[in-house]
Amino acid sequence: MKNQPLGGNEQPRFSGSGTFMRLPSSENISELDVAFLGIPMDIGTSWRSGTRFGPKQIRAESNMLRPYNMWTKAAPFDSLNCGDIGDIPINTFDLKDSVDRIGSFYDQLLLEEVIPMAMGGDHTLTLPILRSIKKKFGPVALLHIDAHADVNDHMFGEKIAHGTPFRRAYEEGLIKPDLVYQIGLRGTGYTAEDFNEARNWGFNVVQAEELWHKSLEPLADQIKNKIADHPVYITFDIDSLDPAYAPGTGTPEICGLTTPQAVGFIRGLKGLNIIGCDLVEVSPPYDQSGNTALTAANILYELLCVLPGVKER
Repeated sequence: MKNQPLGGNEQPRFSGSGTFMRLPSSENISELDVAFLGIPMDIGTSWRSGTRFGPKQIRAESNMLRPYNMWTKAAPFDSLNCGDIGDIPINTFDLKDSVDRIGSFYDQLLLEEVIPMAMGGDHTLTLPILRSIKKKFGPVALLHIDAHADVNDHMFGEKIAHGTPFRRAYEEGLIKPDLVYQIGLRGTGYTAEDFNEARNWGFNVVQAEELWHKSLEPLADQIKNKIADHPVYITFDIDSLDPAYAPGTGTPEICGLTTPQAVGFIRGLKGLNIIGCDLVEVSPPYDQSGNTALTAANILYELLCVLPGVKER
């Protein structure tokens, strides 16, 4: 019997363990197929802070979720053994040390045959994750859903921050440029070339305006045909969504993706060789309703439902 979320008829949904979907808290990672974890960090942000509270709030709002996907019929908890392994103890006062801590944690985590699903935290955290993933899988395909390209060369002279991870990942050979898709980019820029530089590296950049009023399922099909069975990492920045759906984030941009677009896109990715995911930039202080974290919890659940090995009922 695989781990199951605690049901709402077993204990009221407003109580319980404080884990993602009230899954068992797990210390023996070798028994898991999927490990949920938090990376409560916001010292890499450049505008509004608060993402250090993201993992806790996402877990709290995930109490609303139930185990079966009523549309896709996915039964992830019947198929995969899932658990919440807690938070990485980052250094509140030192971003570079925090990056090293995340990398060391993932180096050990990936010694096991487990798919990590991280809750952030600011987008700086994806860089050390990709560094660890390369040690196991080599350069990977990357699906980067975001309002921002995050390919700055530096921010206030610093090479590592939440606006720089994918330039560093490109420079360090952590990703395969022709299998990188940046989806939902938009907003104002500093120069006309802000998005084109990454295109020149080989990145596939799909701006939000190309997706207005459209289903993203055809895009998911194109991506699957291109990536095929290559290992792929998915990083989902909650600010890819329009702030009407996700106001609780550090750097909001209008005219973003809708939640149905995002969910349809993720569902269309089933069949990819997904080896890890993260969801970042949830900042609860900017959304007292909790809706941004609730949306984030649902996005994580939808990602769980398309992981390799998930069967339908």
